[in-house]
Amino acid sequence: MLPELVVKNRILIFGSNGMLGQRLSEYFSKNSLELLTSSAEEKSFIENLDYVQCDITDRNKTKNLIYDFCPDFIINAAAFTNVDLSETERETAWKVNVKAVEYMAEAARIIDAHIIHFSTDYIFDGRNGPYLESAMPNPLGYYGRTKLASENVLKLYAVKHTIIRTNVLYGPAKFGRPDFVKWVVESLKNKKQIRIVTDQINNPTYLDDLVQAVDKIIESKREGIYNIGGQEFLSRFKFTQIIADYFSLDKSLIIPVTTEELKQPARRPLKSGLITIKAQSELSYRPHRIEEALTEMKREVFV
Repeated sequence: MLPELVVKNRILIFGSNGMLGQRLSEYFSKNSLELLTSSAEEKSFIENLDYVQCDITDRNKTKNLIYDFCPDFIINAAAFTNVDLSETERETAWKVNVKAVEYMAEAARIIDAHIIHFSTDYIFDGRNGPYLESAMPNPLGYYGRTKLASENVLKLYAVKHTIIRTNVLYGPAKFGRPDFVKWVVESLKNKKQIRIVTDQINNPTYLDDLVQAVDKIIESKREGIYNIGGQEFLSRFKFTQIIADYFSLDKSLIIPVTTEELKQPARRPLKSGLITIKAQSELSYRPHRIEEALTEMKREVFV
């Protein structure tokens, strides 16, 4: 379970209805700090939060919300994350992933706010992973290009910022689309075959570990780039097998395939993942092992 927070700051969370945004909102709402949450939806998925609907692709609305609340920290958990749709809906992907960050940076620079922004291992080509923060980006698809561009926006505007690169998020978000673990468990419980790639290597990231990293960044006011991921580097297929074993589900329903066989619109980085040594040394980052995370999820989600 997430421990109680002791740091007090005024925090604005964009994308609070998303999987990561929900866990961030729940965590930071457990204190007496001033918290404002925002997403594109009319209402917050989580009750009893101060919430404002905002279309972050609208420059004036985004900047006015920031000016009105005047946060110390802006946590941007909003993103267009559909990798395949990004190839065809490029204008939308660019507006959400790049232009919105530009609007946040414009306002943050005026009020001296610190932006915490999430990026991805998809900024790399997956040939020589896992990657350090200093590795040279080379995105394969349009989604990765937008996320790399969002990083460059923050550098260009010279605003106080921290970029968190992460990959394959999973964890106990209660609302919205299921995370990978919940999807696997529900599919196998319903005796559905699932095709899982054997050639994509990552270190899956537990949501609550990511939240703890954000808390450490706020507490220490660290700037720069940090990789946040799990302890174990493994294929998506192996990850799925671990999930099936833990929940005593039928592994014969898990069909191994290659990425090429899936013929997805967007290319994926294959040998990827993120090395977290910097976060471990500077943020005291200590991620859960997968089975430890699944134990927490079982207690909180699969009851």
